[in-house]
Amino acid sequence: MNTSTTDTASAAESAALAAHEVDLSDVAAGKIRSLLEQEGRTDLRLRVAVQPGGCSGLIYQLYFDERVLEGDAVRDFDGVEVIVDKMSVPYLSGASIDFEDTISKQGFTIDNPNAGGSCACGDSFH
Repeated sequence: MNTSTTDTASAAESAALAAHEVDLSDVAAGKIRSLLEQEGRTDLRLRVAVQPGGCSGLIYQLYFDERVLEGDAVRDFDGVEVIVDKMSVPYLSGASIDFEDTISKQGFTIDNPNAGGSCACGDSFH
């Protein structure tokens, strides 16, 4: 199967899915591209989800996923697809994902205007 056919199918698949309102910074998109290149996987997308758990009630999950499930919403950020499941979309509307690389912290951060508060460790919200 050639790459252009795969790209066309992926673009058509993305067009058929609803869009979400999660934003991805250029720095975060670059880090995701780098991680996918290291893995040698161009078929993966970043899945962002909200799950029950943590000390404040809800936790974020970010992971690579090759699946697109019914009801998923997707946005493409210059070749990096971000998928959000239908249950998480309302919790993440307007959220932005960034990547921080400082002496004190390295990792993805989520700024979520829907979070009423978070726990002391910052890993969960309500």
